[in-house]
Amino acid sequence: MTADRADFGILSVDEVTARIDGLLRVDPVLASLRVRGEIVDFKRHTSGHVYFTIGGQRSRLAAVLFRSDAASVVTWPQKGDEVIVEGRIAVYPDRGLYQLYARRLHPLGKGAQARARAETERRLAEEGVFDNRLKRPFPLFPAKIVVVTSPTGAALQDVIKVASQRFPQCELVLSPCLVQGLEAPPSIVRAIARARSVAGAEAILLVRGGGSRDDLNPFDDERVVRAVRLASLPLMTGLGHEVDRTLADLAADGAAPTPSAAAERLLPDRYALLAQAGQMGARLQSSLARHLDRSRTAMEDLERRALMALRRQILQPLSERLEESAARLGRVFSVHLDRSRRDLASLAGRLQILSPLVPLSRGYAACTDDGGSPLRGAADLTEGMVLHLRFLDARAQARVESVQPLLSLNAKEE
Repeated sequence: MTADRADFGILSVDEVTARIDGLLRVDPVLASLRVRGEIVDFKRHTSGHVYFTIGGQRSRLAAVLFRSDAASVVTWPQKGDEVIVEGRIAVYPDRGLYQLYARRLHPLGKGAQARARAETERRLAEEGVFDNRLKRPFPLFPAKIVVVTSPTGAALQDVIKVASQRFPQCELVLSPCLVQGLEAPPSIVRAIARARSVAGAEAILLVRGGGSRDDLNPFDDERVVRAVRLASLPLMTGLGHEVDRTLADLAADGAAPTPSAAAERLLPDRYALLAQAGQMGARLQSSLARHLDRSRTAMEDLERRALMALRRQILQPLSERLEESAARLGRVFSVHLDRSRRDLASLAGRLQILSPLVPLSRGYAACTDDGGSPLRGAADLTEGMVLHLRFLDARAQARVESVQPLLSLNAKEE
């Protein structure tokens, strides 16, 4: 009985280890936590995994960063760097140890942060993330812009103020996110991704108000930098510092030193546009007037040259041909006129010969009866008949007393 009781509750090493691991896994704090400490040692294995230890004032914690997560942590960690490690606590059964399974390291302190930033910049530059040839142009007159920032920050109010003054026609759509702290990078990435679902959006403004240089660390995070480069719309940054530039600024399509400056660069000034439109209208009117003057002058010159060509090539040859034809016609007319005159003179001579007035001029008289019929011989005469006589210069009447026929020349010859 005693032996049975003694055997009851005995666990194997594997069972104990599994039980401890199960207890660690169900603890919500240990399942996902951030641990702050100083790197005591840091080793990179040929497999690509990274093994390191972080220490506190009285204890140490072993940690491992697997190759898939170690790609973003290549060279910057050094012994003595203070870091924040994201991950979970679990048992490493092969050695019966608990350790921190890390997912990400965040440097603390200016030296470590500078090395981490330089390493990330070098790697992304080699990939071409900052290549100027990838920069996209911004719309000239955006109708809708997605603003990625904190909903309670001053940056949003700065953007709203500038937009209302410069180009109130543009609609601003807020995609809220955290802009500082360890939770800021994934929040910013999600906010940038949400811009893709905003219908009609033409650009993105990623802005943050002023603060210390450490406040800008989320915008040097590799996740944020890649999200900026891969944004669905042209993206302008305005991250609140005049001097410092973040890696997000380098990856963005455009960068301004402050939120207000970013809004000013992205939104046109309506008053300047009106003035420019007026100037363009005046220049257009002046240009149109000059064009009309040149066109009028050119048309007048063309008309003058056309008239000269018309005179030289058409009218002058036609005039010369007309003059030549008129001369030929005159000569032909003169020839025909001379000929007609001669014919007329010939006809006049012949008519003169045949004219009844010719015998009258030689002393003869024309004799007709009362009806005006000519009397040609004795057969036409009767005694007592009235004769009408026509002389060259007078008319007379006579009465036939007697008719005595004369022998004709032919009769005499017979």
